Amino acid sequence: MFNSLSDNLQETFKKLRGHGKLSEKNISDALRQIRLALLEADVEFSVAKEFIARVKEKAMGETVTRSIKPGQQIVKIFNDELTELLGGDAAPLDLNPPARLLLVGLNGAGKTTTSAKLALHLRKEGRRPLLVACDLYRPAAVDQLVTLGKQIDIPVFQPEPGETDVLKVAKAALKWADDQAGTVIIFDTAGRQEVDEELIGELKSLHKFLAPKETLLVADSATGQQAVSVAQTFNETIGLSGLILTKLDGDARGGAALSMRSVTGQPIKFAGVGEKLSEFEAFVPDRMAGRILGMGDVVGLVEKAAEAFDEDEALRMAEQMKKKNFDFDDFLSQIRMMNKMGGLGSIMGMIPGMGDQMKGVDVDEKRMKHVEAIVLSMTPKERTRPEIIKASRRKRIAAGSGTSVPQVNSLLKQFGQMRKMMRNKGKMNQMMKQMGGGRGGGGLPF
Repeated sequence: MFNSLSDNLQETFKKLRGHGKLSEKNISDALRQIRLALLEADVEFSVAKEFIARVKEKAMGETVTRSIKPGQQIVKIFNDELTELLGGDAAPLDLNPPARLLLVGLNGAGKTTTSAKLALHLRKEGRRPLLVACDLYRPAAVDQLVTLGKQIDIPVFQPEPGETDVLKVAKAALKWADDQAGTVIIFDTAGRQEVDEELIGELKSLHKFLAPKETLLVADSATGQQAVSVAQTFNETIGLSGLILTKLDGDARGGAALSMRSVTGQPIKFAGVGEKLSEFEAFVPDRMAGRILGMGDVVGLVEKAAEAFDEDEALRMAEQMKKKNFDFDDFLSQIRMMNKMGGLGSIMGMIPGMGDQMKGVDVDEKRMKHVEAIVLSMTPKERTRPEIIKASRRKRIAAGSGTSVPQVNSLLKQFGQMRKMMRNKGKMNQMMKQMGGGRGGGGLPF
């Protein structure tokens, strides 16, 4: 998420911090690099230009140039302006009755999956969401929503087979919703490959009939400038109340997110950060600005941990570590807890100070799956006593996990090193300091 932009900005700010005093030339050179970084990240030209102008005006002020640490002052200004560009304060959904949410967007942006993700998110908040399938054109769109609804145990209204009148479907859905005791209704609408008059006309009619509290554009952040143009068109013709960005986990540039917020004037309310239905989060501008600038997102990390955390399991594991009995069963529990939190790469990006330390470290989520497969191929006895895993056992484990003997050997060696470290209080304290943002070598055990 914003990887290339984040790397370029951090490199520029690192140079700025190296100057005891800043001249107008230093600041201008840095801002030139920042403007290039924004454009390379797919930020729309006029948005980048206006943003740099605002930063420059404040950065050239007397408070900064006479500051003891001018480089840090400029980073603070940039952080504040970036937070403002992303939308300032977080904008919650309007869920006052009748809470009707209309999701719109082009085909391929992920509207149907996002509808289910949003429903799951709202249920976690204690609401009773309902899903309505209004995409009457895309083959299997209704079936897809019904399947997703079953996965998360949320009721889905499905129109009669062959139905083409979206208003008729909406009227029937509202009557159905009255009997479901739901508190929020999410309407998944049809899209097109591109914005056309037929699509806009249908959505206008549906919008007028439903009078939704929220009209949310689901936009694929990886499509760059096309997403910005689409957002502008939908906002001008239908009227948006917010944006939901999908595929932020797979887009290294992410500049479309900055541009869409600016050109529509509508807040980014949510972001899809993975393929799983649970990988969906409220978009909080100041936290996102912190991630982009390498400052981490401790609050977000704590929230993820609280959601994935099994207190009884954690206490059991702590007791195991005290007794120096940490084994592969405990290790497997750690991997699964980490996966619930979004994976290793997601977690590391939220820890302050880890950005530089993670450079050059390949966080391969597929490799973590291989590791899990190796552990699952062990017998219960082998997991608790890995020292008994000799050559013949290693061959069997490799064959059972679809990996190779060298991969099994590597895991056993690294696990042994991890166990030793956990038994050494000095090394454990050093590792905890690093995780808190301190500098130093080392790296991840796996």
